[in-house]
Amino acid sequence: MLNPEETEAQFEQRWWELMNLMRERFGKKPDMNALLLLIGVQELGQGAGPFTKEQKQDLMHIATCKIFSYSGYYELDRVDEEGWPHYRLVRPVPFANLKEQERMLKWHVLEYFDAQEDEE
Repeated sequence: MLNPEETEAQFEQRWWELMNLMRERFGKKPDMNALLLLIGVQELGQGAGPFTKEQKQDLMHIATCKIFSYSGYYELDRVDEEGWPHYRLVRPVPFANLKEQERMLKWHVLEYFDAQEDEE
C-alpha cells in the first residue's frame, strides 16, 4: 500500500531518480504509457517485439494489472499457451481524481522497479 510515512518530497525524489535512470538507459525520459509498455514487455518476457498496436495495448494492460497486484487489486490468473499472462480483478480499484490516479500509478511503478531491483 501507499507509504503514509513517506513525505511528498521523498516520493517525488524517488520518482525523479527513476526517471533519470530511464533517461540514462533509453536516451529520453519516458511518459507513463512508455513505462507501462516497458513493464508489459518485461512481464511477457518474449523480448522487445515487434508488437501490433493491439498487442501494445494488451501489454499496457498486463503492466497495469501487474503493478496493481502489489496492492491486492489484481492477481495472476493464468498464462495462456502463447505465454501471455492473464490477471483477474480481486477487488475494485478505488475511484480517484486525475491527480490521485497519477500518484497511485507512479507509486505502483516505483514499487515494480524496486521489486525488480530486489530480484537482481
